[in-house]
Amino acid sequence: MRKYHALPVTLLAALALTACQDGTGTKDEGAARPEPASATVTATHPAEDGDSGKAAGGTTGTQGTSGATGTQPAKGDKSAKGDKAAQGDKSANGTTAPRVSCNGSNTTVTAQPVRRPLNHMLLTVKNTGSTMCDLTYYPVLRFDEMQWVPRPIKDSKPQAVTTLAPGESGYAGVSLSAADGSGEWGTTGHRLTVGFQGRTPDSDGGPSALPALPAKGVYYDSTLTVTYWLRDMDDALTY
Repeated sequence: MRKYHALPVTLLAALALTACQDGTGTKDEGAARPEPASATVTATHPAEDGDSGKAAGGTTGTQGTSGATGTQPAKGDKSAKGDKAAQGDKSANGTTAPRVSCNGSNTTVTAQPVRRPLNHMLLTVKNTGSTMCDLTYYPVLRFDEMQWVPRPIKDSKPQAVTTLAPGESGYAGVSLSAADGSGEWGTTGHRLTVGFQGRTPDSDGGPSALPALPAKGVYYDSTLTVTYWLRDMDDALTY
């Protein structure tokens, strides 16, 4: 039987060193190298940084939303309270305040006999005030010291009150006497008083007017009648 002799220790050490250099040795030690482990660590750090970046982005995103609360200029929708300017239009409702009555203090009144129709006279009232005024019902006429009130022509009653803006005029037609001479108590008047009614019939509407009459006066009789106050001159002379 052949005997093997133990190799010297120095020879065994040399063989082990050669195996490592050839790459034929085991590489379990290589798995334990710190480089891959440190590489793993550095790989995880960027991931954490990215997460924190996302968090930062999230906070900036929420800042964006809080920036949306910067749409507190939507509180500028309180400027929609600027629609209170439109409510200022309610102050324009000051223009819808009750209008005053037209009378001798805020108008000028003229009385002019006309050729057609026969025996007629036209009353013209012009608003000389600064606010709108109402000509309510019909004029109350009185020649000289006349003791009776001329009747209104009912068919001439308008559907709405005649309202005059500053500078506008309203009209009333006066039928002075019967064309066929059937009237009674015919006389000539030289002074005319035009009275105004208030909000209710026969109420006092304010100061009367004293329009001038022709120098020869105006003839009238018991058939004397007057229209309601109207906006149109031609309408006033159709009765």
